[in-house]
Parts: sequence; structure tokens; C-alpha cells
Amino acid sequence: MMSALIAPELVALDADLGTDKHDVIRALAQRVADSGRATDLDALVADALAREEVSATGLPGGLAIPHCRTSGVDEPVVAFARLSPPVDFGGKDGPADLAFLIGAPAGGDATHLTILTKLARALARPEFGQTLRETDSAEEAARTILDAVGEAPAQSQAPATAPEATPAQKRSLVAVTACPTGIAHTYMAAEALQAAAARAGVEIAVETQGSAGATPLPAETIAKADAAIFAVDVGVRDRARFAGKPLVSSGVKRPIDDADAMIAEALAAAADPNAARVESGGSDSTESTSTASESWGARTRRVLMTGVSYMIPFVAAGGLLIALSFLLGGYDITDVYGAVMVDNTLTNLPDAQALGLEHALFDSGLAVYLGALFFVIGKTAFMLFIPALAGYIAYAIADRPGIAPGFIMGALAANLFGVVNADGVAAPATGFLGAIAGGVLAGVIAHWVSRWRVPSWARGLMPVLVIPLVTSILAGLVMIIVLGKPINWLMERLTDGLAALDGTSAVALGAVLGLMMAFDMGGPLNKVAYSFAATGVGAASLATDSPELRIMAAVMLAGMVPPIALALATVVRPQLFTPAEHENGKAGWLLGASFITEGAIPFAAGDPMRVIPAIMVGSAVTGGLSQLFEVGVRAPHGGIFVLFAVTNVLGYLIALAAGVIVGAGMVIALKSIGRAPVPAPAAS
Repeated sequence: MMSALIAPELVALDADLGTDKHDVIRALAQRVADSGRATDLDALVADALAREEVSATGLPGGLAIPHCRTSGVDEPVVAFARLSPPVDFGGKDGPADLAFLIGAPAGGDATHLTILTKLARALARPEFGQTLRETDSAEEAARTILDAVGEAPAQSQAPATAPEATPAQKRSLVAVTACPTGIAHTYMAAEALQAAAARAGVEIAVETQGSAGATPLPAETIAKADAAIFAVDVGVRDRARFAGKPLVSSGVKRPIDDADAMIAEALAAAADPNAARVESGGSDSTESTSTASESWGARTRRVLMTGVSYMIPFVAAGGLLIALSFLLGGYDITDVYGAVMVDNTLTNLPDAQALGLEHALFDSGLAVYLGALFFVIGKTAFMLFIPALAGYIAYAIADRPGIAPGFIMGALAANLFGVVNADGVAAPATGFLGAIAGGVLAGVIAHWVSRWRVPSWARGLMPVLVIPLVTSILAGLVMIIVLGKPINWLMERLTDGLAALDGTSAVALGAVLGLMMAFDMGGPLNKVAYSFAATGVGAASLATDSPELRIMAAVMLAGMVPPIALALATVVRPQLFTPAEHENGKAGWLLGASFITEGAIPFAAGDPMRVIPAIMVGSAVTGGLSQLFEVGVRAPHGGIFVLFAVTNVLGYLIALAAGVIVGAGMVIALKSIGRAPVPAPAAS
């Protein structure tokens, strides 16, 4: 039979349990052991302290709730102390005088979160804390806590009306999380918000608009929510669903660092009639924050990141397909792909030798045929990435009416039509700089035209005829007449500059890109470096030694270093890391190998002053060596899983290994300075 969560022997009143939270946790854990409730005292202490390393458990109002899942107990248990003197648990308003240690079995369900939720709700009631501060009886304190978590003795539960009223009063929130690539931050932010809501006793439903798509929140869930949270770096799809809801907005990284504060702000906004709200309107706005609260800098970044997030799949698909085409047909496939596609079929395969394809895989006609088709598909994807960048920048500004004019501006920037004069000289191609300018121009004009007041009979024509027509004419003329030649001149200078990079200048560029990739691990600087490289791959010539391909290699390798370096450090010096970090280290191997830099975030969040400089040095070493060894990669994503798309594989591996070793060594060195070892993780 399961024991009650707390009993008088687990209560300490006006107790001096030490000078810091580590002493208090050990003392409360000892009470659990003395009562016969702990199967492994050391494991209970280690797991509770490890949880403290993840984030502080101090709460406003002099409260602390250290908690953990642990192999040290077989049943959920709560130990309580009224501390004298109070002890600092990291609460924002000072030390705590009421401390609750909650332990739940390691293999059980989320019991400790349920207990936390009920305790948090009780602690929000002034009379609960007042009772615990005034009582002189351990029995009364235990009974008060049991009442709060719904485990009071049967006789005290007879009047059922009060407990039954609580669920109806429970507040609820909805949230959307989205990052430019939709890979890691999107889901980490969602998990952080869900955990913080559980601690606050609030229901929350989170819609993750990630790379795998999104499952929209049910309309009834949105309707009953008290407020909305948008933690996004790109536009929120179908934003109008949330119209009228009190709104708290931020970048996608904030909830990972401070989810509790965002939940509190959302609850405060729900009670504030003057709080910012999701704007209403007939269209599905993609803006991620209300215009009243969003700065121009944040708005500019969001618009650009929206375009980049939609562009990346075109570049990734195109790059991988072209790399596969070279693997199958050899680099000479670029000379014959048209003839193979038109003249051959699966039942009439080409002759690799007759076509002069000396590097075709196994001299296979099937490999040549598939290589030619993959090349055509990949180049088509590349032709569309610049229109996609411009189209979705315009979409982020003007919603759906901006898409068509934006794509048209992007097509002009890429000279998709292939306009030439009688001498074969092509019209100016402004590349990704022109796509950015054209997308912004189209979005601004489309947004302006959409606000025209027109008769009711003409409203239906606005989004399908008037807005795209007027916007395309005005923006197109500006792009061709005013911006075309100046931007083309800038693009030529940029291309010439990249081609001229060699020796020291190339190594320096690689090191700088490495620093940017590691500094914020998926944040703005990381995305700027990655976008620069990815668009370069899309615009690169077909030659294997294009400088753009070397830049892509430096960026990819530098982005792989942080998670792998930290994973290695947890193996080499495990005593410097918490149990939670050991688990993150296990995942870091695969995340880093897959070029998901965000795998380093949990380490950096817990110890930014030591971790971030260390991984920046490691990534800079890798970026510089990649350029020194002239490593190139045509695939803009994939890590070690796209080695077939790499030129100079040996240099690729050496650069990666060097940066990982340097980064791990720096982390270990910095963490060894002025810091006591962390208790080793308990055996399960």
C-alpha cells in the first residue's frame, strides 16, 4: 500500500539546515532516509542537486521546491522545512524560508510534476503559506500539505464542493513556437513552456510550427485560452485564429532560458484589459508580434528569417540532388544531362563510355540516367530558391497577397526568364541581394495596396487581381530600372572577392564564420552565417572548387563542433558535468554529426561564461582549417551523412577532429577553474 506523501517525521519547523541550498537538500533527504522512505540516500541527494543545476527552484514569496525523479525512492515523497535562517534557492526576490523536497521514482510517471502543480497552486494562496509559517505543529503542517496535494485523510474530504470547483477555475494558455529552420529550437521552446506551465499549475497547448509541419491547435482550445504566447523567429502561420487573445511574444530562444517568466507574463496579460492583443483582421497575418510592441530591428529580423526558413528546403534539396547526380554520373554529367534526359529512358539506357563519362559509377548506364535526372531536378530547385526567398519575405510583410509579386521579383533577381540581347549578353542578375530587396519592395507595396478603400463589389478582386497586378508593375519597374544595375555591380564585386580569397584571407574568413556558428548555436548570428553559405551554394558554379562550396564546408563543419566537443568533454571529465548534462552529451554525438548545432544549448544555458567561449574557439579552429585544406561541400546540410558530396574528405575529417579536440579541451580547462566537481550520476 502506498504511503502518504508526507508525514510529521518529514517536517522540520524553524530549523537551521545549513547556509546554502545544498545543505538544505541533504538535510531534507536525510529526513526521508531516516523515515525509511529512501532506498538510496546518495542517489536522492545527487539527483536533487543535479536538478538544481538545470535551473533554480526558488519561487517568489520566500518559497523553494527542489524536486527530482530518482532511483533513491520507490514511492513519491515530500519533505518540508520552515527554515531559520532562510536560504537562497535562486528566487528572484530573495532567500526562501519554506522549502519542499519532492522525490518521485525514476521509472514512474510524472507524479512529481503533478505534485508540483498542486503545490504551486496552493502556494499562490496567501493562507497556505501563512498557515505553514504560523503553525507550531508538525502534524498540522503535514496535514496542510496533504490537503493541498489532494491526499488528505478521508474524513477531511467529505465536503467535496471546494475541490471540485478548482478545475473550472484553472487557467489555460496557448502557444506557438517556430524557428527559422524548425529543427531544434522549435521543440526545445515548446518543452520548456510546457514544463513551466506545469510548475505554475496552468494548462498550456503548444503548436510547434517546425520542419515536420504543424498540427494546428483545435479551435475550441484557442477559444477557451486566457492568453497566447508566440515564441517565434519567423511568421506565425494562420495567426488570425488567435485574434483578440492577450499576447506575449518573443524570439524562440527566450522560453528555453526563461519559460517561467513568460508564463507569468501571459497570466498577467490575461488579467490586464490594456495588454497587447493579437490583432484581428480578415487575412491570416504572418506577423509574429503585434506591431505595437515589435521594434523595427526585431521586425526586420523576423521578415528576413521567414524568407530564409522557406528558402532553405530549396537549397538543401537542390544541393543534395546535384551531389547525388555527381556521385552517380560523375562531374562530367553536366555536359550531357540534356541529351540523356531527352534521348534515353529506363528501357533505353545511355552508354557511359560513348558519352565520355569516365567517372560514372561502375560505368553503369542506369547510374548515368539517374544522375542526369537528379541533376535536372536539383538545378530546378536551385533556380527556385531565389524566387522563394523573395516571395516569402513579401509574404512575411503583406501575407498572401505578397506571395505572387514577391516570387516575380525573385525571378527577376535570378533572371529566370533568361533575358539576353542580340549579342547574348544577359540582363543584370541581382542574386540573393536582389531577392531581399525585391521581396521587401513587393511586400511593402502589397501591404500598402491591400489597405486601399474600395467599393464592396471590388473587394473580392483585390487579393486575386488588383494587389498582385499593381504590386508587380510598381515593384518590377523599380527593380529593373532603378535597382538592377547597382545591385548587379555589388554581386559581381562580392563574387570577385570570394574568388580572390586564398591563403590567410580564406583561413580568416573560415575562422570568423566558425565563431558566428558557435556564438549563439542556432540564433541570429548562426543563421546569418548559415544563410550566407547556403545561398552561396545555390548560386555557385558547377565547378567543384568554387569558393562558395568551400565556405559551405567551413560553416557546416564549424556548426558540427559544439555538440560533439561537449559530448567528448562529458566522457573525458565526467565529474565536471551534471547527470542531466551527461544525458545531453549522449545525444550530442548524433546531433553534432547531423549538423544540428542546437545540441549544445543545454550546456551553454547552464554555464554560458565557460561553455560559449570554449566552443567558439573550437569552431573557429575548424572553420579556419577547412579553408586551409580547401574542403568543399555541395550539400548544405547533413553533416557526416553527406560525405559523398565532400571534396577532400580527409581534410574534412581532420578539420572536424581538430576543432572538437580543441573545443573539448577548452571546456574542460575552463570548467576546472574555480569550480567544485559535480556529484557523479547515480547508478540506476
